[in-house]
Amino acid sequence: MSWLFGINKGPKGEGTGSPLSLPPVQPGAEGGGDRGAGDRPAPKDKWSNFDPTGLERAAKAARELEHSRHAKEALNLAQMQEQTLQLEQQSKLKEYEAAVEQLKSEQIRVQAEERRKTLSEETRQHQARAQYQDKLARQRYEDQLKQQQLLNEENLRKQEESVQKQEAMRRATVEREMELRHKNEMLRVEAEARARARADRENADIIREQIRLKAAEHRQTILESIRTAGTLFGEGFRAFVTDWDKVTATVAGLTLLAVGVYSAKNATAVAGRYIEARLGKPSLVRETSRISVLEALRHPVQVSRRLLSRPQDALEGVVLSPSLEARVRDIAIATRNTKRNKSLYRNILMYGPPGTGKTLFAKKLALHSGMDYAIMTGGDVAPMGREGVTAMHKVFDWASTSRRGLLLFVDEADAFLRKRATEKISEDLRATLNAFLHRTGQHSSKFMLVLASNQPEQFDWAINDRIDEMVCFDLPRQEERERLVRMYFDKYVLKPATEGKQRLKLAQFDYGKKCSEVAQLAEGMSGREIAQLAVAWQAMAYASEDGVLTEAMMDARVQDAVQQHQQKMQWLKVEGPRPEASELPLH
Repeated sequence: MSWLFGINKGPKGEGTGSPLSLPPVQPGAEGGGDRGAGDRPAPKDKWSNFDPTGLERAAKAARELEHSRHAKEALNLAQMQEQTLQLEQQSKLKEYEAAVEQLKSEQIRVQAEERRKTLSEETRQHQARAQYQDKLARQRYEDQLKQQQLLNEENLRKQEESVQKQEAMRRATVEREMELRHKNEMLRVEAEARARARADRENADIIREQIRLKAAEHRQTILESIRTAGTLFGEGFRAFVTDWDKVTATVAGLTLLAVGVYSAKNATAVAGRYIEARLGKPSLVRETSRISVLEALRHPVQVSRRLLSRPQDALEGVVLSPSLEARVRDIAIATRNTKRNKSLYRNILMYGPPGTGKTLFAKKLALHSGMDYAIMTGGDVAPMGREGVTAMHKVFDWASTSRRGLLLFVDEADAFLRKRATEKISEDLRATLNAFLHRTGQHSSKFMLVLASNQPEQFDWAINDRIDEMVCFDLPRQEERERLVRMYFDKYVLKPATEGKQRLKLAQFDYGKKCSEVAQLAEGMSGREIAQLAVAWQAMAYASEDGVLTEAMMDARVQDAVQQHQQKMQWLKVEGPRPEASELPLH
């Protein structure tokens, strides 16, 4: 019923609304009469404005409401409004508490973010400090190496000076002794000559008489020897001629001797050819890892090391593109398993520009597979003329006798395996080519044929028919060139400079950055040209006064190498455009 009196209750039932508003008292409502404008108002207390009629009206309304039939519904409605207000206050309180919790969680998140940033900053500071300490340690180690190298050089110089002084003193002593000995010898020889001349002058007559007697005796001895020899030879010949048994025996002996000499000569020739075919290296083979009996007798230690050495990785020291590395690694694994299972080897063609690693990979492939390798070049076949057929058969006979299996690598194969239909090929070279085709008509479990060529389009069709797999070795790209530059820089410059065994030093600059720059400038160069560039750096350091290779010296050699490469490309254009490795026909 509080709403009847204008009282609002809060969530807990306490009165929070404004008090009852009482109507203002009208002037003249109470007895007081009319006052003039000048009369002063009577003093009022705090109940002077209270109107009891409001209470009366409220009481009256309450009584009417109690007697009304809607009194209970009005009371329920008032209770429901009161409950609704309480629920609203509770929901507001929950929202406030949720807002407080959200503020707390936001504060925790902000604190965690600040802590993470602090940890990240501390980690970065620690890393920077560690890098700086590592840089100081490396700088200190390099300084120690320099000091040690300077100390070693100083000790070596002092030792050399000491050795030179001792050698000079020894040489002076020896020269003095030789001079004194020479003087004494000259004095002795002079005295002996003087005494001999005096004795010769005193005994001249006796010496002449002795010479005359010796000459006469020698002449008489020769004459007697001639007479005795003539008599003995005449009597012996007369006795031999008269005795026919001796004549017959002599003729038979001479005949048997002639037959023995002829047989021994032919047998020696046959044995020599057999040994040459089985053990000796053929004349067409320029280089081989196969061990001969003579080499084993000459160098037993080196041969033992080669026999006991483990198989090497097929791509050790070979830098190729990732796709080409994966392909040649598959070839190496297949060849090694073929060798283990004693199966038939496959023939491979490697083509591409010169200096891209074909010969190097062939050697690594043989060593990885546990085979021997033999290298021959096509340019050696044509000058042999009629002997080419015999030499070719000797090569394959020799290859078939290998117990470990032989990788026969033919470099510049297009020099003699060119098309037979052309008129440029001679009859002798055509016969040699036919012999090669005859010996390679079937796959072998004794040898593996690997051909290398810069112009495979010139091959005879029968050669293409004998090739099982073709691999293109193209010029290195940016990544491969950088790997090549770093590898050859370490091999020819950095390693000799750090070991200190050679007259080579390296100035202080960023080696990795310099290698990347050189790789960019060496576009179009092959691996062989990059290796020659590294050797040129080493030679320039040797030619300098102090043996120090500087960055400017490297740049100068790089510029020369780039100009030389461009000049070679111009010469190649004048000769005629040569197809790129990727554009060559695959037949």
